[in-house]
Amino acid sequence: MKIEQIYTGCLAHAAYYIESNGEAAVFDPLREVQPYIDRATEDNAQIKYVFETHFHADFVSGHLDLRKKTGAEIVFGPSAKPDYDATIAEDDQVFEIGNYKIKVIHTPGHTMESTTYLLIDDEGKEHGIITGDTLFIGDVGRPDLAQHVVSELTEEKLAGHLYDSLRNKIMPLSDNLIVYPNHGAGSACGKMMSKETTDTLGHQKKVNYALRKDMTKEEFIDALLTGLTNPPGYFPQNVLMNIKGYDSLDEVMDRAIKPLLPDAFEVVANETDALMLDTRNAEDFAKGYIPNSINIGLEGSFAQWVGEMIPDVKQKILLITYPGKEKEAITRLSRVGYDNTVGYLDNGFDSWKNAKKEFETSKRVIAEEFGKSYTKEKSLVFDIRKKSEYNSEHIIDATNIPLNEINKHLAKFPKDKSFVIYCAGGYRSMIASSILKQRGWTQFADVIGGFEEIAKTDIPKSEYICPTTML
Repeated sequence: MKIEQIYTGCLAHAAYYIESNGEAAVFDPLREVQPYIDRATEDNAQIKYVFETHFHADFVSGHLDLRKKTGAEIVFGPSAKPDYDATIAEDDQVFEIGNYKIKVIHTPGHTMESTTYLLIDDEGKEHGIITGDTLFIGDVGRPDLAQHVVSELTEEKLAGHLYDSLRNKIMPLSDNLIVYPNHGAGSACGKMMSKETTDTLGHQKKVNYALRKDMTKEEFIDALLTGLTNPPGYFPQNVLMNIKGYDSLDEVMDRAIKPLLPDAFEVVANETDALMLDTRNAEDFAKGYIPNSINIGLEGSFAQWVGEMIPDVKQKILLITYPGKEKEAITRLSRVGYDNTVGYLDNGFDSWKNAKKEFETSKRVIAEEFGKSYTKEKSLVFDIRKKSEYNSEHIIDATNIPLNEINKHLAKFPKDKSFVIYCAGGYRSMIASSILKQRGWTQFADVIGGFEEIAKTDIPKSEYICPTTML
């Protein structure tokens, strides 16, 4: 069977494309839909359907733009209620793509409309299942997201539904089916996903804790809910965009592509509530940045950290990027619903410096230097990694304040004494540094290379414990 997984690492997201006899279908597309259209054009195929496994929380799907540009029919599973025209399939309904068949299997649990699609090839053989967030490799979808949109859908209720869906709909299927999930490791939609992005269902039945045959519903619910943390704040906002609809990416791009010379950029920054977002890497940002800007680098999990650190998807944004990276930044912001970029600094930070505008720097230390001062002075240290990372191994006496909670705990950072912050590799610590500098802290440094480099020093560390969750 001709199926292609289109994986986007920064979101740990997998879309799927299938084609048969001049007809194609796309499953769970990202916001920028041209690559799917180009892929179908290569096959001389027409995109007939856009299948959605559920109303996504961690990204804005591209189904509406794909329909607008190709005429494809949008399909959701049973119980979905979008605010736009779409086909709401029935359980066991079959759709045809050329000589292939797609069978709908309603699998509520992650959300009530969650649906798995069974792929049947041109010889009538069952090939695989596109599972959305119902079943991952090594994990299953967390059941605590829908209640942030519909309060009566408690995590316990949804976990119970997921138990039934897995036992009654998924586990009876053939062991040789290929599992095609919507996400891999790094996504916040599950707590312990594998780095692998496909597997056989038979192998998952053996190794996935959630598919254990002798597990009671009560045991399943307890195992599923243990280790969950609060979901990112942008998740409910993305769900609503996927339910209600959104502006086309073309419109978003047209509004955002506004190069601003330094003087004009400064006026917009001073006279509006726009947030200055610098997307350069941590090293370059530390050497010089516009006062009050924050750093979230494009080279990391950019969209996810924008979603974690900028509470409102409607926030106006002014971009500082490397020249030529403006469209990429705007596109990646739109993937998670941040559609209000109002312009960017023409020719990037160098133009700001060349215009003799004021800029600031951020202090950084290498792990070896930090180790020497820590041994002598017992420096005050903050670990801004996730709680699961901190619990696994950390510097003795370090205080854990996860980056996504930093705004709630600013009072814990002293302004009258120096301190050091670190993350895993230096990406998140620069985000934290920029936020602290924006809020008035000055007497601190972050560790270049983070805990990865600290681990090579003699700084006292806790005993390593294998993590049971990656949230």
